[in-house]
Amino acid sequence: MAHHINVAASDISFQCNDGETVLDAAERAGFALPYSCRKGVCAECVGEVLNAEGTEKALFCCTRPTTDLTIVPRKIEKRERIARKKVDASVFRITQPAPDVTVLQLRLPIGVRAKFRAGQYLQVHLDDNTVRNYSMANPPHQNDSVHLHVRRVPGGRFSDGVLKELAVGSKLRIELPYGEFFFRDGSTKPVILVATGTGFAPVKSIIEDALKRKFARPLKLYWGARNESDLYFLDLARKWHVEGHVELVPVLSHPDAIWAGRTGLVHRAVLSDHPSLTAYQVYACGNPAMTRAARTEFIRAGLLEDEFFCDAFVQTDVLETVL
Repeated sequence: MAHHINVAASDISFQCNDGETVLDAAERAGFALPYSCRKGVCAECVGEVLNAEGTEKALFCCTRPTTDLTIVPRKIEKRERIARKKVDASVFRITQPAPDVTVLQLRLPIGVRAKFRAGQYLQVHLDDNTVRNYSMANPPHQNDSVHLHVRRVPGGRFSDGVLKELAVGSKLRIELPYGEFFFRDGSTKPVILVATGTGFAPVKSIIEDALKRKFARPLKLYWGARNESDLYFLDLARKWHVEGHVELVPVLSHPDAIWAGRTGLVHRAVLSDHPSLTAYQVYACGNPAMTRAARTEFIRAGLLEDEFFCDAFVQTDVLETVL
């Protein structure tokens, strides 16, 4: 049985099947709702459901209606229906730029291309029927392969288990694309990119795509980590900076004595440099504590809520963090 979903204060409506989430039903109908982890942890998909008693909070990635609903999402946009694909990718290269970060390059089958937007992620399907989400670090024009930056989580099913057993030629089942973390064209505002840890992966994709497209808007990257070794592609980011493509501000929360750069929380460095964010667009990716604090404090500093885009990397029993 299908249930009718109405979006309050609009003429938007769509059908939601039994057992289907509101998020999945919206995507199937050609509408985009904010989301990140799809597991009810990051709260990016939070909205409200109207009922006789008033309103109640709901996570639309987990809400499976049993009756007709009227919802109040934070945002909803008409979007081309998503055409995701599942493929068996082959491990092409494995490198380790930092002690706890592995770069996994997967080659797609001959004749298959990955269609995605810079900043989006894919799902790795494991043998126990669980999935892990990893952002694609390569830009969309490099579409015969995908590059993943995997942070080791002690005891993690994939990062501390499956990954150790992989070798060149090993197969992984992947599905893509997912995510609402990608550049919105049509704005002329300068862009601030904020990343923590391997939140650098989708930011790298975004920047390299922008360079390929000769993106005219100013780009400024704030990359936060505990110590310098966690900035595992710092030479690449510095190269962008030196070449004048991206202004780079690395920020360490636990630096050693020889670090001469910025210190503290990365989102506070943004605020220190930009007391007013009214004129900016912000893309933030990394740990949920950072993205939550950035959203709250940046909006307080004048950033329009519709100009804040984020991807929160989370950890649950079925979804490993990639920070």
